[in-house]
Amino acid sequence: MAEESEEVKSFKELGLRDELIEACENLGWKTPSKIQAEAIPHAIEGKDLIGLAQTGSGKTGAFALPILQALIDYVAERESKQGHKPDPVFFACVLSPTRELAIQIAEQFQALGSSIGVRCAVLVGGVDMMQQTLAIGKRPHIIVATPGRLLDHLSSTKGFSLRMLKYLVLDEADRLLNEEFEKSLDEILKVIPRERRTFLFSATMTKKVRKLQRACLRNPVKIEAASKYSTVDTLKQQFCFLPAKHKDCYLVYILTEMSSSTTMVFTRTCDATRFLALVFRNLGLRAIPISGHMSQSKRLGALNKFKAGECNILVCTDVASRGLDIPSVDMVINYDIPSNSKDYIHRVGRTARAGRSGVAISLVNQYELEWYFQIEKLLGKKLPEYAAEEEEVLLLLEQVTEAKRLSQMKIKEMGHNKKRRGGDEDDVDTYLGIKDKKSSKKLKRK
Repeated sequence: MAEESEEVKSFKELGLRDELIEACENLGWKTPSKIQAEAIPHAIEGKDLIGLAQTGSGKTGAFALPILQALIDYVAERESKQGHKPDPVFFACVLSPTRELAIQIAEQFQALGSSIGVRCAVLVGGVDMMQQTLAIGKRPHIIVATPGRLLDHLSSTKGFSLRMLKYLVLDEADRLLNEEFEKSLDEILKVIPRERRTFLFSATMTKKVRKLQRACLRNPVKIEAASKYSTVDTLKQQFCFLPAKHKDCYLVYILTEMSSSTTMVFTRTCDATRFLALVFRNLGLRAIPISGHMSQSKRLGALNKFKAGECNILVCTDVASRGLDIPSVDMVINYDIPSNSKDYIHRVGRTARAGRSGVAISLVNQYELEWYFQIEKLLGKKLPEYAAEEEEVLLLLEQVTEAKRLSQMKIKEMGHNKKRRGGDEDDVDTYLGIKDKKSSKKLKRK
């Protein structure tokens, strides 16, 4: 394991080039985070890495900066030997479990590499493959992808190969080794060079990550900038024990009490995100849903509205629990307790990022106690209870019940309308202000 750095150094002391130091300053990064201070020197030396760090700790910078430095060095070295400036294509590939995280990683690469003209392509599902093929044709230096879509392009896009790849990064590595990605990942590992640098980064370490470490890393340096399953000290965590029949009332009570906060509410199902968003709207709260059932453009549309402050409540499934960096999130509410306790770490990591403070409240009913106890066991501590007087909460019962009734009617009515039209446009999403670009064009033509 890498030795802990004695103090947080400057980016210059880490051995980064001036153009990258300037890019960090432009992003407002004054000093490296712990994971960056410990990982970057080893990465610059050409070591494989396993980085374990809390969410919001700067993991993307920890792998993006050394890759961009290696790209600059590679170009300079080849130019001095060959007398002309080479254009290394497909220099690095970053794999991500979610589309939104892939887009965010690419944006970070673009921002850090803007002065050196770095080109990135994002290959994710839910987006037209032909658009992505055109992006590949522009010979990007960095590919950021979800495993399934990358494999689609490797098998069907003419002239696309990763045989010259120098760097492979698995971000949120524990999730990438789940059943849904494992087969694609195995296929990808077969068609990329063995002689490469490999970085695994995650907020949680699992047996599967250790298994992959044996399979595809060479004498890796392990950097634990966090304990095995930990949350940041600036995060205030609480639970609220309540009867299942009044869960919605407690949720609305907390949101009303913290009405000035920007909040992410996590649910277990896609349908619940839309239903709760409708309930909140009927109560005058500015909410928008995001889930895996929505098209990619709708998901990005909802995220952009949330980031821009048009809505201050994002109701989401675990599709939004990994890696998303939305600086303004003040509070995370676990409306449904995750059945996998490690998902809790990722959910609550959406707030209290990069040194800021945040609040996480878990609503626990009588049927979810076992799952909640698993979370406390994972954290190694008991969490304090959120103080809510039941009498005060139940003053909202009539309003919440009526809002739920109206929301159920709206979903039923819109379902009938959609069936009658036979179209793809979803009235519920339109009502919530989320539209596909294509759909909005169709509506204008009509």
